[in-house]
Amino acid sequence: MHLHDRFTEFLSVSEIIEATPALLNDQRRRFVSSPDIVLQPNSVENVQKIMRFCFENRIRVTPQGGNTGLCGSTVTTEGVLLNLSKLNRIRDINLADNSMTVEAGVILQNAQKAAAEAGRLFPLSLASEGSCQIGGNIACNAGGLNVLRYGSMRDLVLGLEVVLPNGELVSHLQPLHKNTTGYDLRHLFIGSEGTLGIITAATLKLFAQPKTKATAWVGLDDIESAISLLTAVQGHFAERLTSFELISRFALDLSSEFSQLKKPADAEWHILIELADSVPDAGLDEKLAEFLYQNGWENSILAQSEQERSDLWTLRENISASQRKLGTSIKHDIAVPIAQVAAFVRQCAPALETRFPGIQIVCFGHLGDGSLHYNTFLPNVLSNEAYQYEDAVNTIVYENILACHGTIAAEHGVGIIKKHWLPRVRTKAELVLMHAIKNQLDPYGIMNPDKLLPSLD
Repeated sequence: MHLHDRFTEFLSVSEIIEATPALLNDQRRRFVSSPDIVLQPNSVENVQKIMRFCFENRIRVTPQGGNTGLCGSTVTTEGVLLNLSKLNRIRDINLADNSMTVEAGVILQNAQKAAAEAGRLFPLSLASEGSCQIGGNIACNAGGLNVLRYGSMRDLVLGLEVVLPNGELVSHLQPLHKNTTGYDLRHLFIGSEGTLGIITAATLKLFAQPKTKATAWVGLDDIESAISLLTAVQGHFAERLTSFELISRFALDLSSEFSQLKKPADAEWHILIELADSVPDAGLDEKLAEFLYQNGWENSILAQSEQERSDLWTLRENISASQRKLGTSIKHDIAVPIAQVAAFVRQCAPALETRFPGIQIVCFGHLGDGSLHYNTFLPNVLSNEAYQYEDAVNTIVYENILACHGTIAAEHGVGIIKKHWLPRVRTKAELVLMHAIKNQLDPYGIMNPDKLLPSLD
């Protein structure tokens, strides 16, 4: 019997959907999926039925959320493409426990809005928040703009509901802030990129909404000064420091032209600082301005209105979009200890220029947690032909990252494009343990195959 007919035995017609380009093409138009069937279940019970059937029949399953990933984590050439978009209910908001229980298909922006309507903040903030989904955010352990204060997705999840490869449901959605009853299994699935099970719902942490914000843009002569500024601001303003974004001169030039906004300062490096307080503090702006001036960071501007604040953030947020005119980039989502950021930047750029004269580097990111977006553009290569040089470029970037004790994947995940680098950043013992966990939960290897984990051979 045809696979479509088998699924119609227990799914509705609306849950077996057309394989549209929006579902099949990855975010960067680099990969195109060709599954045997695309399913979009409308209940957790039907997710269980799908997984039970696929487990019994050894059919591969690739879970998909908003399809905003950059590493090929939802690409498949066979089996089931399982899209979770119809699991999009906000099940509960619990103010006593400062928590919110949502299904995997809830768009991040909708989760933020629901929290705000309840008088709370869900702090995860990403460029793709209008289309990415909570399940994918968890599966890739998303970070974003506010990690410095609130942590990554791993820090924001109180409980998970997961369908295992055999269809069994494991649900611990209670908003417990303390629980020491054995292994904390939720952390197996956070960052697992769909290789261990299907995340169907999560209980998330909420926070008080900020009542006061102060936003400043600081121009600096060198990247070492950025590290010094971060250390000083953290020491003075403590937990009120929410964001500390690093932007290179070239990145700002691109974004300024694209955004049609004036550059706030003329400098080699730039920092966008935002402080926030959950209680009203009318003097926070003045305190930040005084701190910067008294400590010699005079090439600064302070946002004097919400429009000015919005313009500063637009310059930061439009960096990604402004790069498109340069063609296809070889992207790097990396992190190093903050004390090593300057060493990495100073060592890596000359090494790339020596191997690829004329290469353009767009460097920006979340300096507050050591996470950088380090995008490279080869001269006169405007299309996906750039990917034929990816291994050579990556080798230079990643060797410099490893020399600075960093990681090749900070918040975008591993997928299919980085997995062969895992033996360089994880020990053999760690990889053996990961494979053992994978084999125990997914003995037939049907869950998002060929992603994340390299072969042990």
